[in-house]
Amino acid sequence: MNENKFMTMDPNTGPMEAAIKPLPFKDPNFIHSGIGGAAAGKKNRTWKNLKQILASERALPWQLNDPSYFNIEAPPSFKPAKKYSDISGLPANYTDPQSKLRFSSIEEFAYIRMLPSDVVTGYLALRKATSIVP
Repeated sequence: MNENKFMTMDPNTGPMEAAIKPLPFKDPNFIHSGIGGAAAGKKNRTWKNLKQILASERALPWQLNDPSYFNIEAPPSFKPAKKYSDISGLPANYTDPQSKLRFSSIEEFAYIRMLPSDVVTGYLALRKATSIVP
C-alpha cells in the first residue's frame, strides 16, 4: 500500500481506498539533483590523488609572481603560540618556576622536580629556550 493512500473500513462493503491526499512536506514534482548519476545528468566525480594533482599543476603555465603554496607570505598570527609540555607533548597550562620546563599535570611536575639539572638543560635545549638553567 502506498504511504499517501489510506484504507477506510465500511461495514457494508468492506475496505475502501480513500482519495489520494499528498503529504504537505513532500513536493510531488521534486527531481533530485544529487552528486551524480542519471538524476543529475552528470557523470560521477573522479577523485585525483596528490601525485596527479601536482603533475597537473606543474603542466599549467605559471608566472613567476603567481602565488603558490611555497611563496605565500602571510603576516604573523595575532594569536599567541600554543605551549606544549616538554615531557608529554600535551598542551601545557603550567610552567615550573625553578626549571622553566612546561608541564600539563601534577605527575609531570613531580617528575620534573626529580630530574637532574643536565637533563633539564637538555629539555630546554630541545625546545630552543634562551634561558638555560645551570
